[in-house]
Amino acid sequence: MRILIEEYQYDYEDVADVLKGLGVLQDVEGKVSLSYVGYFFNPDPDVNDCVFILPKVLLEGAFGHEKVFGHIEPKDLINADDCKELKTEEYTFIYNLSVWIYRAICVFKDHEFDRMDCPKNQPSIVLYRRSPMMGHMKKRRANTFLDVLLALQEWNRKNESFVMFVVKNMHSGVNKINWTRTISKSQAIIQDGMGGSRRQDVSYLNPVNKKRQINFDEELLVIYYSILQHMQDEYGFPVRINVNFPLIRGEKFKRYVRGFGKHRLKQIKYKYFSDKALELWELCYAFFDRPENITLNIDQKEYLLVKSFHIVFEAIIDELIAGDQRKQLPKELKDQPDGKRVDHMYQYKELTNNDNDDNIYYIGDSKYYKRGNALGVESVYKQFTYARNVIQWNLDLFNDGKKEDQDGHVKLRDDVTEGYNVIPNFFISANQNVLSADDEIHLIDSEKPEHKRRQEYYLSRQFDNRLFDRDTFLLAHYDVNFLFVVSLYGRNNSARKAEWRNRVRQLFRTEIQNMLKENFEFYAITAHADVNAEAYIKDNFQTLLGKVFHPFENREGSDQQYYSLALRNPDKEYEYYKKVKRDAVRAEEARKRIADENEQVKFDLRQAFYIAPCELGVDPRTLPEDVMPVVEPRMHDDIPKQFLTMHYLENYPTAMFLIGIVNGLDHLHWIFSRKGGKRDDAYNVRLGKDVPGGVVKSRDYVRHAKFVILYNAGENKVYKAFRVKNIGELTREQLIKQDYRDPHHDKYLCYFFDEEITLGEFDIQGIINADKDKFEADTKRKEGYAEGQPVFMSGKELIKFRL
Repeated sequence: MRILIEEYQYDYEDVADVLKGLGVLQDVEGKVSLSYVGYFFNPDPDVNDCVFILPKVLLEGAFGHEKVFGHIEPKDLINADDCKELKTEEYTFIYNLSVWIYRAICVFKDHEFDRMDCPKNQPSIVLYRRSPMMGHMKKRRANTFLDVLLALQEWNRKNESFVMFVVKNMHSGVNKINWTRTISKSQAIIQDGMGGSRRQDVSYLNPVNKKRQINFDEELLVIYYSILQHMQDEYGFPVRINVNFPLIRGEKFKRYVRGFGKHRLKQIKYKYFSDKALELWELCYAFFDRPENITLNIDQKEYLLVKSFHIVFEAIIDELIAGDQRKQLPKELKDQPDGKRVDHMYQYKELTNNDNDDNIYYIGDSKYYKRGNALGVESVYKQFTYARNVIQWNLDLFNDGKKEDQDGHVKLRDDVTEGYNVIPNFFISANQNVLSADDEIHLIDSEKPEHKRRQEYYLSRQFDNRLFDRDTFLLAHYDVNFLFVVSLYGRNNSARKAEWRNRVRQLFRTEIQNMLKENFEFYAITAHADVNAEAYIKDNFQTLLGKVFHPFENREGSDQQYYSLALRNPDKEYEYYKKVKRDAVRAEEARKRIADENEQVKFDLRQAFYIAPCELGVDPRTLPEDVMPVVEPRMHDDIPKQFLTMHYLENYPTAMFLIGIVNGLDHLHWIFSRKGGKRDDAYNVRLGKDVPGGVVKSRDYVRHAKFVILYNAGENKVYKAFRVKNIGELTREQLIKQDYRDPHHDKYLCYFFDEEITLGEFDIQGIINADKDKFEADTKRKEGYAEGQPVFMSGKELIKFRL
């Protein structure tokens, strides 16, 4: 077996013999570099051997000084059998890798264009020549000579019990005497019986055993195990021979290879009837058939090679981690409008809540490098661009897309906090640091001392303490065992791939969560009973933007809401500036700035929220009550009038007052209810210029009303008066959720109350009449005055109607 390494710069003299007859050209410096990976059989009489071109992932070291396994010059490995530096375990590894590279390319060839959403319209990157090979009861086409070798080896592994059964039958009856031949051919000795008996005893000194005819089962097995022994001797394939047959070796076996093997197998074929025996016969015949052709016809070369092996590696990773979702996601997500194509994308559980079934987009890029190579800036930038494009696609989908198209996708942007869900973003590259197919995925170089590690994660951001911002991206770089993924892909076993895919997706999610936990401190927050969380977040928008997100469900049977708070770890900010930016001065400044900002944010939030440490992914509803209290909304308190704070209109001549009607008990119940997330007493008015009785939000007197005076329909007196805390716009759906009975309009403006007060008594009917006269005097108005429409008056105007 000859070994070459992809993209290694060989001196032409070192590989001229191995590549003889293949027309490989050298460059101006006399170097030869092969851009292929795979297998070919060189039939040139000076070579006549299998040649494997193995992936460059085995190379380590600077360009021009690369070594295989860290200590072998690639030129010394060309003839693996003569390489003294090659250890036994390394030789075994090369054999295993060679076989699985071959199998992986075979699988890729069969599915090369399946990953494309268009018909085959470009040349294949796989180069191969087909040759006749064994089949079941008929001929079929196969790829290469290695297929025969692998099939022979696999048959041995799977059919040990069949061989033992045949051997047992072959030897049954061997020691039985053939009495007919013994009596007629051998001399008998006759003796008188003992004790005076007239009975005579006859003995034969040379009995004749039953002789078998030529056993064709045994001959076929002898040929088969001789082939296996030849595979081990000639190509290094490990085989196990469990029977003690006299094998065909040396010159006698060469005679079989030169043509006698085919001839003899044809002579004995008619003796076999069982499926197993016929299968074995076809395997043996295929072995002798192909070498004879290669020997006689030098133009008949066989090969299975792939150029641009990084495409194969990308296909391997995509099949193993995205697999079942490759064609389920919208085409625009992978083939993005700006011409970029995402290597790997799938949907899986989001990071912020382990109990949520919503699936977020996982975006990956596979990197096929030599061992120890670092990522380029372009690759990192491109990966961040993928995520930005996905966010924009998601925004367009939920802003302008059809409802049916939104099914199966989670909205990345939270309307309350205006934060964005975290998109897992990762690189995955191949390593072969051990000589085995270890099933593991870990951060790159995590097994090395910290000072020798390459960069494990990358950060892109516009603001330095906003995880839930649309411009903040964390990108992790993971290593996967190359031999393991190649062998898993090469087996092409759907059940095994699905099992590994499910496990590795969970592993990726856990690893990315751990990375985020190291870089950010996570808390859960829930509002105090007297605080409207949504209103507070809007009032403190700039402070909380990008730090707060709403991934959790409300407490069961309650309107208590929970939010996730993410604050940058000051020590990680220090590391980022020191190790990545290489600025020790700014690193210390950044750590202090982030620490101070975090303390200020938590201090401010504690005035209105309960705050508790809550790891990423943990649902705060599962936290103990002494850590995260159960909060019931503050209900409306009926305070006797004599205890209410008295406000005099003389102090508010320019302040705006809203005088509003209470339309029955249902309306009254909603004003003071705490359902559907409503945490304050509130009064609603219709929004819209063309809506009967509606108001226009942009007008100052509407936006800046400081007090609300309520009266019951049909009564000419004040029911209650309140100071306004803030205002907010609610939709018809939100009002229904808050148990508002049958809202007739699409949008409403709500005034949220601070405290109940008293302003004295007023002539309500007089106020309504004055507003009606003013309305009807406006000649521009075409519609009539709506019964019960809200009245807005300044304190100076309202004082005229005080009783």
